[in-house]
Amino acid sequence: MEEQLVKYLIENKMTITTAESCTGGMIASTIVNVPGASWVLNEAHVTYANEAKTKILGVKKETLETYGAVSEETAHEMAEGAVKAADADCAIAVTGVAGPDGGTDEKPVGTVYAGYYVNDRIVVERYNFDGDRYEVRRQTADKTISRLYELLTE
Repeated sequence: MEEQLVKYLIENKMTITTAESCTGGMIASTIVNVPGASWVLNEAHVTYANEAKTKILGVKKETLETYGAVSEETAHEMAEGAVKAADADCAIAVTGVAGPDGGTDEKPVGTVYAGYYVNDRIVVERYNFDGDRYEVRRQTADKTISRLYELLTE
């Protein structure tokens, strides 16, 4: 799917950025695996710590304190902040609980919020993935790349 995404972005003269917490750069890395990715990906952000989310992406401290790092609200602000920071046309932003620790009843391991900045709007979706830490990260990267492509081509 990453090949289709990069091809679409090149053909439409669009740029992409990522803001990644739980995936630690795996989404950007997957995109970079595609020849020609340098035409569409100028920069990506790994904002693992809350301080980085605030400093680099402009996520409000109040949002993090009220809703937590793993939330719809944080994913929304991450997507918006990533586009602004990179001056990109679209973005994927993810925050979640990759495990094996950190899960709660409300947000168990495998919970991921993904924010997509597409056509001047932001869409946030919640996913619940299964598996170990690597599998949650891999599923997140695969799902978000394919979902962004769907949103772009709707």
